[in-house]
Amino acid sequence: MYAAEEAGDHLPHDTDPVGLPPAYARLLAGFSPAERADGPRLAAAAVRKFATPPDDGDRRDLVVTHTFLIAWFVRHALDAPERRWLGFGAHNCGLTVIRYRSGGPPTLLAVNDVAHLPPELRATGLPADYRF
Repeated sequence: MYAAEEAGDHLPHDTDPVGLPPAYARLLAGFSPAERADGPRLAAAAVRKFATPPDDGDRRDLVVTHTFLIAWFVRHALDAPERRWLGFGAHNCGLTVIRYRSGGPPTLLAVNDVAHLPPELRATGLPADYRF
């Protein structure tokens, strides 16, 4: 196990706030120019490192990271527009599993799964009105 700078908690895309809901625009306005430059660079490096088919047949990576990068990986796997990383709310300890293989698009096997947690710990990290 090792720490990878690419898997840190950073802004994955310097999304244009025009046309976004006000809450998203306020969130983006809170990032400095350095964060707006460094975050996308690190997210692109994370995609190159973790979100591509393995060269050697079979590889399994466990990437422990934060909501923004998970949202970026899911957006990337779905080939969704870049601004769609916004709005992805992740549970604390939610598991997202994406399979990458040669010759096909990524496959989302699990997204934000918390079935491994006891009920009282599910939905932590989300607003109270999201809890079930």
